[in-house]
Amino acid sequence: MTKSVFRFLSRQPETPELYGDHHLLRLPRFADYRQWFAARDGSRAFLQPWEPTWRADELTESAFRLRVQRNTQEFSSGVAVPFFLFRREDMALMGGLTVGYIRRGAAQSCMIGYWMGEKYAGNGHMFAALKLAVPYIHTGLQLHRIEAACIPENWKSVRLLEKAGFEREGLLRKYLKINGEWRDHLMFSRLAGEPTEIGTP
Repeated sequence: MTKSVFRFLSRQPETPELYGDHHLLRLPRFADYRQWFAARDGSRAFLQPWEPTWRADELTESAFRLRVQRNTQEFSSGVAVPFFLFRREDMALMGGLTVGYIRRGAAQSCMIGYWMGEKYAGNGHMFAALKLAVPYIHTGLQLHRIEAACIPENWKSVRLLEKAGFEREGLLRKYLKINGEWRDHLMFSRLAGEPTEIGTP
């Protein structure tokens, strides 16, 4: 295990939980499967245009258990913090936000990705999640740079990132294979030292 991983683990709780007035971000658990299945299956047509092609076993319980195990390993190794987003009043699983591709050394950066169940989309929930995640990334993880990329046609994601204080940097040509096709992505970033308080959507 590298020194940077030791540093990462030394300042992180075993199971990080980020609380807002109405939202909670925490690591996935095996017991979340039923809610996760309902959220993903019920939002299939809504999510698939913006995501990598779903595998045939994408929504099976065995695939979910492997996903949770991999998430736990990635967090323990210091390379990712995969959060599920819950509504605190009834602990409904609404979506997810992953802090991934954590790079230490000279970079001190990460890439975030997120998804939202269709029935919860457009109501400010992911904006609230970013208000919890951004200070955690800069202060808790001590990362200097947060990156995010989205398809240019995904105007909702573009607007979300801009409202959350991310700056547009440019276009990444054929950056990721989305729904079976290589797609251009807009790159956004937010740096430590910029205003930590995210305004209202």
